[in-house]
Amino acid sequence: MKKQILGAVAAAALFAPQAAMAQDTIKLGILVALEGAFAAGGADGVRNVELAINQAGGMAGGKKIEFVVAPSDTTPDTAVRQARKLIEQDGVDIIIGPLSGSEGIALRDYAKTVPEKTVINGVSGALETTWVDPAPNFFRFNPDGAQWGYGLGSYVVNEKGWKRVATVAADYSFGYTNFLGFAVDFCKAGGEIVERFWVPLGSSDFGGVIAALPDDVDAIYLGVGGTDAINFLNQFEQAGTETNLIGGTIMADQTVLTSKGRAKDALIGTPTSGWLAQDNDSPEWTSYVKAYQDAFPEGERFPSPSLFGVGYYIATTAAIAALNEIDGDLSGGQAKLHAALSSLEHQTPLGVISLNENRQATGTIMINEVVDDGQGGLRNALVGKAEGVTQTLGMSAEEFRAMGLPSRDTPDCAALRG
Repeated sequence: MKKQILGAVAAAALFAPQAAMAQDTIKLGILVALEGAFAAGGADGVRNVELAINQAGGMAGGKKIEFVVAPSDTTPDTAVRQARKLIEQDGVDIIIGPLSGSEGIALRDYAKTVPEKTVINGVSGALETTWVDPAPNFFRFNPDGAQWGYGLGSYVVNEKGWKRVATVAADYSFGYTNFLGFAVDFCKAGGEIVERFWVPLGSSDFGGVIAALPDDVDAIYLGVGGTDAINFLNQFEQAGTETNLIGGTIMADQTVLTSKGRAKDALIGTPTSGWLAQDNDSPEWTSYVKAYQDAFPEGERFPSPSLFGVGYYIATTAAIAALNEIDGDLSGGQAKLHAALSSLEHQTPLGVISLNENRQATGTIMINEVVDDGQGGLRNALVGKAEGVTQTLGMSAEEFRAMGLPSRDTPDCAALRG
């Protein structure tokens, strides 16, 4: 993708000495997946960065904002390579990104090698990114994947009566983390996970998994997203399977609900959880959605911002808010910026977000169900909330740590059921 610039430096300034440029401009590097399963979500991330900067008049801390996009493909090696390019070649002050879970863990480690710079997570959700040996200059203003999954498990047990499930989820860090949040809540509510299936990120053939799904379950939990979700639903429909579905956070995002074809209609009635609700009626959310819709032609955006887009929007506005607070002062290894981000009470379309000691957000999780929108499409309808979900899912740090890190086998459902 070509470099994109908003609030560009005036023509005369192009010939100014480098020191003057650095004094007058703050440069953001947008690290975002534009290839692979989440390419459509990544493109929405870029749109939302543009929206946030435009709303700020192209300025932060009294300085002009310039940004450059570095595309990744969801793999850790590419993410680190692109982050290095942003710092070493493009000379950015702040990286906003990445998008995908394993990329986030890699960027946490890379951030430690550039302590004088700042990394603000785009929307990646692996638990380990801010839970295991976090980097002092890495900040995440979105809940992690486990937080996004929490609240859904007790909802399907108590409201749907679904107590026996099989699960299909992506076999990488975010898939484990999002599943863990659902499973902890589900198992504590008395649910039983009969069998777990793990599929590689970027899968196209789910026939073997679909054929192996057990019949004696109340529902199937699907922890896949993007093109993986679309492929699964197409093959699920072709197999004539009619089992109830439970969606992981990215299973019923705008990237899936707006896809072409009717297979996605299998999602009608599917409960999901995350930090978004399309029918959220708060003034902050409705104003943001309208601004997004007005900023981009209908054929070049989603009906409302995707989870990926919202993540990058909030990350960018957090950077702008903190820079305004410190008048754009990036001296001393950006110490003032790090302090401002750590203590920021950030006003967002989803309410006020603040960070814990790991520089990780606490947030309200929305429980939605997919419904027909009456206009030939689908939308998510808000049916419940889990307020103030912490990184340890309401447990003490010791209890949460004792459970083990997210993996194919964690959590142990039987132990949680007691």
